[in-house]
Amino acid sequence: MLVNVLTRKLVKPSKPTPPQLRTYKISVMDEVNPSMFVVRILYYCRSASNPSLEDSLAQTLSLYYPLAGRYDKNSRTVNCNDEGALFSIAKVEYQLDQVINGRLNVDHLNLLLPLEIGAADEPTDPMLALQINRFACGGTAVAVCASHRIFDAGSMSIFLTAWSSMATRGTTIAPVFDSASFFPSENLPPLQTHDSRTRNKNIAFRRFVFPKTAISELRRRTVGAGGQRLPSKVAVVSAALIQALLRADRARRGESRPCVVAQAINVRGRTVPAVSAQSCGNWATFSTLELDASQAREMEGNFPGLVSGMRGAAAAGVADCRRLLSDREFGRWALVGSYVEADERGGAGECKVVWVSDWSKFGDYEVDLGMGRAEWVSMAGGRLEDILVLMGTKDKEGIEAWVSLHESDMRIVEADAEILKLTASPESQFGNKGLSKM
Repeated sequence: MLVNVLTRKLVKPSKPTPPQLRTYKISVMDEVNPSMFVVRILYYCRSASNPSLEDSLAQTLSLYYPLAGRYDKNSRTVNCNDEGALFSIAKVEYQLDQVINGRLNVDHLNLLLPLEIGAADEPTDPMLALQINRFACGGTAVAVCASHRIFDAGSMSIFLTAWSSMATRGTTIAPVFDSASFFPSENLPPLQTHDSRTRNKNIAFRRFVFPKTAISELRRRTVGAGGQRLPSKVAVVSAALIQALLRADRARRGESRPCVVAQAINVRGRTVPAVSAQSCGNWATFSTLELDASQAREMEGNFPGLVSGMRGAAAAGVADCRRLLSDREFGRWALVGSYVEADERGGAGECKVVWVSDWSKFGDYEVDLGMGRAEWVSMAGGRLEDILVLMGTKDKEGIEAWVSLHESDMRIVEADAEILKLTASPESQFGNKGLSKM
C-alpha cells in the first residue's frame, strides 16, 4: 500500500481561546501515562469534503481547545495557544475494500497515520493530528491521533462524537476538562519503559475476529459457573485470548509464572459525585486478577473459572469507583498507584501483566463526518506488548480483538488450536456488503 501525503497544515480553533483558559493543568493520572498517541481510524465508502471537514474540526477545536495547544513537560501544562491541530491529506494507491476485508497486513495500517504513534511530549508535537486518506476507489479513511498526555480511549470517542455532531448538525455538547481539580499533578515521571518514538520491531500486532457463533460457543462453556447470568461478549473473548497467552508464555519459558490480568474500567458516570460523561482526560482505573504460577497453569484449561475470576475482579473494580472521589487517598491509589505498580512488576519480569481494554461500547461506528456512518473502525500498531483491545463489529454481533504481543508469543498464539477454531477470517465478517462498487 503506497500512501503519498499531498498537503499538511495546521487547523486552528474557529474562535480564539479566552485568556483564562490558556493554561491547562494536567492531572496525576495524565502525567504517569506513557508518552504516545491514542489512535482511531474510521473508514468510509464515500469521499471526504476537505473544506467541510476542516470547518467542522475548527469549530470543534474551539471547545476542545487543549487539542490545539502544545504540551510543556517542564510545567506539566498544556499551553492552549491555538497553534492548531495537524491536518494532512494523503492519496492511497490501494483499494479500501482490500483493507477492510483483511487482505492487508494490519501492520500497514500505520501508514495511514499522520505521524508516528510513539513519544508525543516535545514542544513541536501537536496534541491532535489527523490524516484524511483518499483511496483510489473513492473511499476515505480518517486517522485521528490524540496525545495520551491528556486523552484516553474514552476521551477520543467523546471528541469523535462531538466532531460528528458538529459536522452533521452544526452543534455539539461541550466537554469538561476538570481532572486536575480532583487529582492535581504531582510531578511524577511518565512510565519510562515506553518512551520510544518509533515502534518496537519485536512487537507483533494482529487482529482476531470472533464471530457470533464463536461467542455463543464460549458463553455456552460458562453455563453453570456460579449461577451467574451469561458473561458479556468482551468477557468471554478476552478470557479465550488470555488462555492462549498463558499457554504461549509457558511454552516459551518452559514453565508457568504468575500473571496479572488488568482490565481497564471507564470511571465516567460511576463515581459519587459523578465524573461527567463528557469529561476528558485519563479517567480509567484497572481491576486486577492475580494468579500465582499454579493458578495460571490451571486457568489454561479452566475457562469458566477464568471468566468467573475476571468478572469478579471487574465487578469489584466498578463498585470501588463509587468512592474514588469521596476517598481521595483510595482514589489516588486506584487511578495511579495500582497502575504504576502493575506496570513495574511486569517490567521487572516478576509476573506477566496482560492489559485488557474494552472499546466496544464507545459507539465509534456512529461517527458521521459528512460521509455517512463508518464502514469499519480500527486502531493501529503501537509500542507496548501484552495488550488486548476489544472492539465491536459493525453488526454488533461479533468482537474484533486487536492484540500486541512479543513476536515469539504471537507466533504461538496465531497457531493455537483453540484460537484457530474460534476466529474467523475478516472477509467472512464483511463479505462484499456495500464495498463491491468502490
